[in-house]
Amino acid sequence: MTRLTAAVRALVTTLAALLAVSAASASATATSEPKAPKDFVALRSVDRTILQEMRYFTPHNFVGERIDGYREPLCILTRPAAEALHKAQRQLLPQGYSLKVYDCYRPQRAVDHFVRWAKDLDDQRMKDEFYPNVDKTRLFEDGYIAEKSGHSRGSTMDLTIVKLPAKPTRPYVPGEPLVPCFAPQGERFPDNSVDMGTGYDCFDTLSHTLDPRIQGEQRANRLLLKDTLEGLGFVNLAEEWWHFTFKPEAYPDTYFDFPVSAKSLVTSY
Repeated sequence: MTRLTAAVRALVTTLAALLAVSAASASATATSEPKAPKDFVALRSVDRTILQEMRYFTPHNFVGERIDGYREPLCILTRPAAEALHKAQRQLLPQGYSLKVYDCYRPQRAVDHFVRWAKDLDDQRMKDEFYPNVDKTRLFEDGYIAEKSGHSRGSTMDLTIVKLPAKPTRPYVPGEPLVPCFAPQGERFPDNSVDMGTGYDCFDTLSHTLDPRIQGEQRANRLLLKDTLEGLGFVNLAEEWWHFTFKPEAYPDTYFDFPVSAKSLVTSY
């Protein structure tokens, strides 16, 4: 065997070893993702009629890109919260309405993404729609962004009501002109939700559920959502008409970080 052949063989052996280590490392990383407790479920496994428009899986949100941890456009909740939403849906369907969820369980890594974005004062790409009247330096102080979210505990969701039959909505095109989230319904980004006075995730005091400036049909729509859910054990966040938590929470003190994916669930749907 020549010295050159021996050197080549040694090099091949070394490369093979490195590839094996890399593959093992990648496999370990893939299998080390946290999993959901067994009482977390996909909402579709409890009620397939509730509409889902999972905004953080898309770039149409206040950050302007898909948020970390959202691997599928999937609503995941603790089973008691999902079953309570099913009861709410059964009340609304005979009235010609359906619930639509925008966000459900939210991993801690997604909250961390929000925090990084909020600290980057140069990134203002979605300001004209989601926070036109709020200086980005005040997002933490005014309570729009926080380092922990009740969504990460699994019993909180963001949702609205849609008049049936549900109209299709067009996808958001990154870079398109933005309209303030509190503009009249016919002017802001199209959503098949009933008119709630603002769009979802609107960083403005007009989003406060009982803001006195919201009257007429808009107020009636907010109260229909609020009264229906509160009658079944949900609690509304007063600053956001879309934000509800089912009580008592199954995990009141635990902030989970498993990805939003069917693979995170013990039971498939």
